[in-house]
Amino acid sequence: MAEQPAEGRCLRVEMTTDGPAEAERLARSVIERRLAACAQVGGPVTSCYRWEGEVRFDKEWTVVMKTAADRLDALTAHLVEEHGYDVPEIIAVPVEGGNPGYLRWVVGETRPEA
Repeated sequence: MAEQPAEGRCLRVEMTTDGPAEAERLARSVIERRLAACAQVGGPVTSCYRWEGEVRFDKEWTVVMKTAADRLDALTAHLVEEHGYDVPEIIAVPVEGGNPGYLRWVVGETRPEA
């Protein structure tokens, strides 16, 4: 497995939302703004969590995005602004390796347009 050079590090960013239309809207928005190279929508999943002192079970949809590490702050800010939740789940996980061509594509697709 090929490691990534520090200047081209990639991340897998995970988020949940309350429905498929909202998940697709957010996925499209991050791709259009070049904040992520790819976004996959899946669901429904059942999430169990505590919110405002109550244990809840809710159906949610997941969005998994691949981005360059240097785009994480902009991606997170955009999602927080656009998301319907008060405190959206946005979690970044480092990609430790993979197909070098794919990883270069992720970095290239997340460069702001000139």
